[in-house]
Amino acid sequence: MTKNTHDADVAFIQALAELLNENDLTELQVKRDYAEDDSLNVRVSRKPPQQIMAPQQMHASAAPMAAAAPAPAAAAPAAAAPAAEQASDPADHPGAVTSPMVGTVYLQGEPGAPAFISVGASVAEGDTLLIVEAMKTMNHIPAPRAGTIKRILVADGDAVEFGAPLVILE
Repeated sequence: MTKNTHDADVAFIQALAELLNENDLTELQVKRDYAEDDSLNVRVSRKPPQQIMAPQQMHASAAPMAAAAPAPAAAAPAAAAPAAEQASDPADHPGAVTSPMVGTVYLQGEPGAPAFISVGASVAEGDTLLIVEAMKTMNHIPAPRAGTIKRILVADGDAVEFGAPLVILE
């Protein structure tokens, strides 16, 4: 790889980081093919500011490459919860089930099918709560424990970030 190509790649990566910030994205991945045996794979990501990671998820090499911008606040439904609970961040709720990845939420297995869950429904540990589609892969999100669905914080087709609260399970 020549110095000229290296400088162009650095400029390209900096442009991706700027694009990440300008569009309030959390991750961007691009592959550039130069020749049959010469390519550049770039993944630029940042940690959302309100993201809380469990110790087993933390990695020393997971430092963000770009400065984080404020994330939009999740809208809380007006029904089924006391006013004090609505005022607090749903991600702080002890029964919050969060998204393990960035993707699109689906509340049913296929269009027209019944939803996996509803408010007030009882679920067993391992039951599918919803699906998060990431990179054309349907990822079933299981219930981490048995309980009752108190709130559903996302709508069908919503885009979600890593660590975003999806459901309150008590």
